[in-house]
Amino acid sequence: MNLRPALFDLAIRYRLDGPAARRLLQLAGLDAEPAGLDRWLPRGAALLAAALAGLGLILWVAANWDALGRGGQFALLQGLVLAAGVGALVLPAGRPALGLLALLAIGGLLAYLGQTYQTGADPWQLFAWWSLLGLPLALAVRSDVLWTPWALVAMTAIALWAQAHGSRSWVVGPDDLAVSAWAWGAAALMVGLLGPAARRFTGAGLWSQRTAATLAAALVTFTALSGLFFGDTIGLYWFGLLVLTAAALVLALPRVFELGTLSAVVLGLDTLLTAGLGRWLFRDVSGGADIGRLFVLGLFAAGLLALSVTGLLRLARYHTGGRT
Repeated sequence: MNLRPALFDLAIRYRLDGPAARRLLQLAGLDAEPAGLDRWLPRGAALLAAALAGLGLILWVAANWDALGRGGQFALLQGLVLAAGVGALVLPAGRPALGLLALLAIGGLLAYLGQTYQTGADPWQLFAWWSLLGLPLALAVRSDVLWTPWALVAMTAIALWAQAHGSRSWVVGPDDLAVSAWAWGAAALMVGLLGPAARRFTGAGLWSQRTAATLAAALVTFTALSGLFFGDTIGLYWFGLLVLTAAALVLALPRVFELGTLSAVVLGLDTLLTAGLGRWLFRDVSGGADIGRLFVLGLFAAGLLALSVTGLLRLARYHTGGRT
């Protein structure tokens, strides 16, 4: 229930005048600003400003591609990386915002380098170098403000690497099992490095772990679906199902339980189970729609989702001692 509308209903029901209604809001603690607003609002504004400044500079360079000389563009991007890095070093209060600005500027500098000199490198190499050069920055700042976008960059590099080394681009084939296994292993390693076990060394928080886990689950899910529907190997589908099942069982243990991370894995598992049933139900359908089979598939998907949500909530209550 939303407390403020409920209090307004009480004021109308009992015909409270202005002072009495204000006193009611005061007793409920709704007449003052939220706790910690004076601390978090400036930080949030600084982070938003850093993100907009970094993205704005990248877009500005792209829009003025011909107006600036090559040396001027390089000097601008390199100067921004240097200024943001030095600012993060000497201004502890603005370290997360300036670190985010430096991370974005590194990506813009690498992209401009690749476009200017046409190195012929694959796209995954750009993201790999971006994540590698941004790693010392993230380790120094020790904030999810940097680890979360860093996880996005690194996971993008892994996905693009798998695509570049596959035999059929985004569609997996019989020879892609080893490539997928390496990519999934790297994604799992990313989740582990951003998890609680390494948190005292990295300073990473919950949101970077959830970002990495969600992207890792999506990588496994989409690769397994490609093997199910578009490839000529069904083994990759069963491998993906096994990997997500094992990940869900491990994440359900008390020492590593985290509801958001486990939810991402369970969603991928539900997707694979529903897709597998659909593939089996419609394997002999050559054309048209079979309403009965669609109805069965819809019931299965809805029931599986309800069962998953119920199980996750019960597991969360169990691990928190019934406090959720």
